[in-house]
Amino acid sequence: MSVIFQVTSWLSSAAGGVPAVIRALVAEYRRRQMDCVVAGLAGPDGAPPAFPEDWPVLSGRIAGPAGFGYSPELARQLRGRAQKDSVIHAHGLWMYPGWLARQLSGAAGAARIVSPHGMLEPWALRNSRWKKQFAAWAFENENLGSASCLHALCATEVEDFRRRGLKNPIALIPNGIDPAEYAMLPDRSLLEARFPALRGRQWALFLSRIHPKKGLPNLLKAWAKTRKSDDWTLIVAGPDELGHEAEMKRLAAELELGRDICFTGALRGREKLAALGGARLFVLPSLSEGFSMAMLEAAASGLPMLLTPQCNFPELTAAGGAVEALPNAAGCQAGLARLLAMSPSELAAMGARGRRLVHKSYTWAIVAGQMLDVYRWMQGAGPKPECIV
Repeated sequence: MSVIFQVTSWLSSAAGGVPAVIRALVAEYRRRQMDCVVAGLAGPDGAPPAFPEDWPVLSGRIAGPAGFGYSPELARQLRGRAQKDSVIHAHGLWMYPGWLARQLSGAAGAARIVSPHGMLEPWALRNSRWKKQFAAWAFENENLGSASCLHALCATEVEDFRRRGLKNPIALIPNGIDPAEYAMLPDRSLLEARFPALRGRQWALFLSRIHPKKGLPNLLKAWAKTRKSDDWTLIVAGPDELGHEAEMKRLAAELELGRDICFTGALRGREKLAALGGARLFVLPSLSEGFSMAMLEAAASGLPMLLTPQCNFPELTAAGGAVEALPNAAGCQAGLARLLAMSPSELAAMGARGRRLVHKSYTWAIVAGQMLDVYRWMQGAGPKPECIV
């Protein structure tokens, strides 16, 4: 293949986990001497792209509503660059770059794979329903139906594709992590220096976007009833979306959580690693997920977890690395009570089981190798991979 194009919507880390996934994949491809180009939208807030400065990254400014992401500038930069032996990998749905990826592949006769990243999950479809229905009618149904292959992160996402009537081949490949990044985590004092109220406390960590789909109201109500003693703090870390953080702070005040909860905002770099290193538990009570990068990072850090079935990681629960809870306040309360009743050695053993699973099956080296096999197969240059369903 001549060039692998990774096309997405927002290029900044403010877009959640998708830019991080693309960055990790491209890093592996570059290690294998593959020629890669990343293309997407410049953030309206001026946030820089979440990629190294020396990478070939094409960034286009938006003309018109940000929700659609129309960018003639991005189109000009991509026009004519793809060849027949290129691969176009489109990430995400409902925005102009996905349509542009289809035009790019069609003009060149290049293979194209689409990764929705959980955006066809029923809860996600109900959010901004009318906008998505219009986008589906206008371009997204054709984007999906004409793709050489679709990419699912979990078995539930395969079901979402088939329920929508999509008959394309599907590559079932999860996200991954780089174990080396979580081998030597910074001391928790790095985060305590910024948030002194965390000193002398045990931490339960929520680390994700602060968005209605993450189930935070259920978690806060459960935490108010199950916090074991005066030495536990729930850390809520992540970027605010849709003003949801203010709603959760009001709820925390109503529940009189006081210093039993700490909102840190988005944590990045060493601060995020210090939060993972200092936590005793990880909690993700989501109502809808693709396949969360945060839970892989937590597992790689050796943290026992509370997850909902909607997190789509039953393998971790089966391996004894997580407790699964129903996505409601009562379910979260029962799951938290079970975890908080465990001894330190029991919690450490649970975290160790999760770490072993991730190191065995969920590294970026494994994921990138599987994806490259899919690319070659789409081009007729390799056998059908086992991950195709």
